[in-house]
Amino acid sequence: MNHLIKPLIKPLGAAMLAAFAAGAAPVALAAGPDLKVALIAGKTGALEAYAKETETGFMMGLEYLTGGKMEINGRKLKVIVKDDQSKPDLGRTLLAEAYGDDKADIAVGTTSSGSAIAMLPVAKEYKKVLIIEPAVADAITGEKWNKYVFRTARSSMQDALAAASTLKGGSVAFLAQDYAFGRDAIKAGKEALSATGSKARVVHEEYAPATTTDFTASTQRLFDALKDKPQPRVLGIVWAGPNPMNKIADMKPERYGIALAPGGNILPVMKTWKSYAGTEGTIYYYYAFPKNKMNDWLVAEHQKRFKSPPDMFTAGGFAAASAVFNALSKVPDRSGKIDSEKLVAAMEGMSFDTPKGTMSFRKEDHQAIQSMYHFRIKKNQANEWDLLELVREIPASEMPLPVKNKR
Repeated sequence: MNHLIKPLIKPLGAAMLAAFAAGAAPVALAAGPDLKVALIAGKTGALEAYAKETETGFMMGLEYLTGGKMEINGRKLKVIVKDDQSKPDLGRTLLAEAYGDDKADIAVGTTSSGSAIAMLPVAKEYKKVLIIEPAVADAITGEKWNKYVFRTARSSMQDALAAASTLKGGSVAFLAQDYAFGRDAIKAGKEALSATGSKARVVHEEYAPATTTDFTASTQRLFDALKDKPQPRVLGIVWAGPNPMNKIADMKPERYGIALAPGGNILPVMKTWKSYAGTEGTIYYYYAFPKNKMNDWLVAEHQKRFKSPPDMFTAGGFAAASAVFNALSKVPDRSGKIDSEKLVAAMEGMSFDTPKGTMSFRKEDHQAIQSMYHFRIKKNQANEWDLLELVREIPASEMPLPVKNKR
C-alpha cells in the first residue's frame, strides 16, 4: 500500500509547506484610514472666480507635495469640497457637517470674510483645526480668533502695511465696498500709515455698495476731497470682484494731479488695466515674481493644463495645501484619529514652503507671516498675461503686523 500512499504525501506536504510559509511571512501593517480634509469655498456667487482658483491651487498643491500619491505617512488623502455660496449661515452649517458627519481631520476655508468669521466658533466647538484661506478680515486673527484657527491668507492689515510702505507723504483717499471686507481694509489702511511712519494723511473715505456699477458720484466726491490737498494725491481702491479702476480712470483723475493706487486683483481684472502703464500698487502674488522651485512647477503645470498662468488665489490654495501637508506630516497616527491638540502645538511657529516662498504661522495669533510685492503696470506687455513688473519684494520685516487677538 505504501506505493499508493506516497504519491498523496508529496502534494499534501507541499500544500502544508506553502501554507506555513505564507503564515510565517511578515504581515504588512495597515496604513490606517483615509485622512479627511474639508475644503469650503464660495463656489457660487460674487466670489466664484476666487473660490475656483483656491480649489485648483489646493489640489495642485497636494499633488505636488505628495508626489502625485495623495497620501501622507502612508494614509490616503480624501478632500471633501463644499460650496458655502459665501453665505455665513451656510458656511457655519457646512463646517459643522464636515467635522461631525464627514469626520474631517482638518478643514480649509473660506472665500468670504463674513462666512469665515461665522465658521470660527464651529472650529472651537469641535476642537478641530480650521485653516483660513483666502478670507482676509483682521477679526479672523483678531478679536474673533480661537486657538484652532490658523490663516495662510494674508490679512487686511498685511495688505494695508504693504501699500503704506509705498506712501511716504501727501494725501490719500480710499474707495471701498460697503461691507466687512471694505471697511476692515480701510481701517487697516489708516492704521498701517501710522505704523509705518508714513506722513501721508487720509482726507476721505468713500464706501459704495458691492453691486455698484455707476461710480460717477462716488468718484466726484473723492476728486473733490483730494484736488486741493498736498501732493502726491493718491486714490486707493480696495475692491473685491470686478474692479472700478477703469471707470474712475475714465473720469481723468490726472486733471487734479491724482494717481490711482489699485490693490492687486485676479489676472482677468488686471488684464483690463493695460491703458494705465506706470500705475503702481501692491499685491499678494503675481506668477512672475517669486523665484523658487515650487512656483516654477506651479506656473509650468498650470500653463500646461489651463493655458494660462496661476493667479493669486491659486497660489493661496497651494499655500493652504502646504500648511495641511506639513501639519499632518508632523502628527503621524495610524489609529485613525488626529489629535487636534498635538496638531495645534505642531503648527504654532511652523514654517512651510509656498509658491511665494517660506511662510510661518506666528505663535501668538496663527497668522502666516509672509512677504508682499510692490508692482508697476507694464508699458510694453509681451502677451496677454504679461501685465506687471516688480518694483520690489516687501519683506515681512518691513510690515509691523500688530497682534490683536488678546490671547
